[in-house]
Amino acid sequence: MIIASQLVLPGAQFNLLLPLTAYSALLQGAFGSFDAIVDTLVATAPLVLGGLSVGFAFKAGLFNIGAQGQFLLGALASVAVGVAVAGSSPLVAISLALLAGLLAGAAWGFIPGFLKAVSGAHEVVVTIMLNYIAIAVIAAVVGGPLRQQGRPEAITPDVGNAALPILIGNSGHAGIVLALVAVAFIAWLLFRTTLGFEVRTVGANPDAARYAGMRPRLLTMLTMSIAGGLAGLAGAVVVLGVTHLMTPSFGTTVGFDSIAVALLGRTNPVGIVFAALLFGALRAGATLMQIEAGIPVELIDVLQATILLFLVAAPVLRRVFRLRGVKTGIESTETITKTYGSETVTG
Repeated sequence: MIIASQLVLPGAQFNLLLPLTAYSALLQGAFGSFDAIVDTLVATAPLVLGGLSVGFAFKAGLFNIGAQGQFLLGALASVAVGVAVAGSSPLVAISLALLAGLLAGAAWGFIPGFLKAVSGAHEVVVTIMLNYIAIAVIAAVVGGPLRQQGRPEAITPDVGNAALPILIGNSGHAGIVLALVAVAFIAWLLFRTTLGFEVRTVGANPDAARYAGMRPRLLTMLTMSIAGGLAGLAGAVVVLGVTHLMTPSFGTTVGFDSIAVALLGRTNPVGIVFAALLFGALRAGATLMQIEAGIPVELIDVLQATILLFLVAAPVLRRVFRLRGVKTGIESTETITKTYGSETVTG
């Protein structure tokens, strides 16, 4: 009798075990040790802030594709201020640098909010264009006014005392705590304040909100500003907590990953935390997966895209097969798609 395993070539046997090896290494790199857990939390912190940015805009029926640009401008502003106050006391330097990132992101988010409120320009189109402008601004500023003298390559000076303090292990900076504070604040703002109620009402039905005495235009500008501030704060956390400087090509996938994080978390602040933790674990474990299994880190992008595909496909399949009474859990995505191509915000 021929054993089935004898019919499989050695190379094929290895290929059969490769997925197990890859995912085992991924989990080991994300949660296999104390340092791995800390690295996962570090990768999670900016995703939480970015997810809150996109999720908060979702609540008002706005699709904030510009989280990436707001992230970059927040990082740039925090570096600029951090370098300027690098010799000050840590408390002053960190506070000013974080505030700069927050305000820069808010200003970058205010632009699409203002244009939508005044002219009806859709925030998706405007924020996409602003993303490219942000990339160009960083290249110009880092390669020009902020460039460190005496270096052959374009790079900014170190932020010095503006760097976030390490609280956990060797790399667990204070940005982790800041992200949790932001979650509590946004949850309180959305579900315990009049402003949060108005934001959610405008997202559900702008006309009803206007008839109820609310001002959708003002709320649109305010919502996009708050969303931009959160994304800018995410950029500041990455720069002040991890890199401590910038290059002209500085960039991460945090801004775009935040969209998937917000959808996976169902735009709920607590849900966003768990979604960000998943994405942070994938990013943290990707390096060990590549070393142990030889799988390129780009597989993480494929996994994230697959997750997003299933999230978006659920309501589409429900419409195609006309399934009624089936809850997909992501009704917020339908609200967003309904706003695309809408007319000028009134009120």
